[in-house]
Amino acid sequence: MEPQVFFITGASQGLGAELARLYAAQSARLVLTARNAQALDAIARELRPLTEVLAIAGDVADDEHVIALVNAALGRFERIDVLINNASTLGVSPMPALEQLEPSTFGRLMDVNVRAPLHIAQLLLPRMRARGSGLIVNVSSDAAVQAYAGWGGYGASKAALEHLSCILAAELEGTGVRVMVVDPGNMNTKMHRDAEPGVDLSGLPHPREIAALMARAIANAAEPFERVEVAALVSRV
Repeated sequence: MEPQVFFITGASQGLGAELARLYAAQSARLVLTARNAQALDAIARELRPLTEVLAIAGDVADDEHVIALVNAALGRFERIDVLINNASTLGVSPMPALEQLEPSTFGRLMDVNVRAPLHIAQLLLPRMRARGSGLIVNVSSDAAVQAYAGWGGYGASKAALEHLSCILAAELEGTGVRVMVVDPGNMNTKMHRDAEPGVDLSGLPHPREIAALMARAIANAAEPFERVEVAALVSRV
């Protein structure tokens, strides 16, 4: 069987990098992107002895980058089996209360966390529809469903992403293309440290642990739409 092709955004660090490592170890072919070109190049060089990797640095909110990336990916691999929209932003750190949230910051949150995942999916969907298969995975947060003071801009963007995902799944029903929302839970990552400066996160799971549980959920995905809370999977291990 031909190896699957995974398209992972935000792949230079944290959860995205660990997912890339996990799938490379399974010989899946990879399309990777992230803003940090140096860090992305390091991940690509690490994984190329294991599998074929296409890595192009850029901002997922940059339409020209996304179009060029998707064209390069489809030119190289012809198809994408699984899109993992993992790239995300907090906007600014520390995060302000909604009363002080700048319109430009909120716009950036919506661009990266909502508009970009949809744009990438839109570009990949014609091939997925034609093949009658594909999985779109949008990485969310419990901030999408819980009201945490100071997390309003980020939480609102993730709530929008989740509702967008539900509607997309309804529109794709019967096509063979599925949609999954994953809440990875708390992890010891740079992004979480930026969100809560000075807080000791050493007791939180390493993103490697979360990636393994998330990959299991992705492998077992069968419904047209699923919302997975990784924390709920820990008790089943």
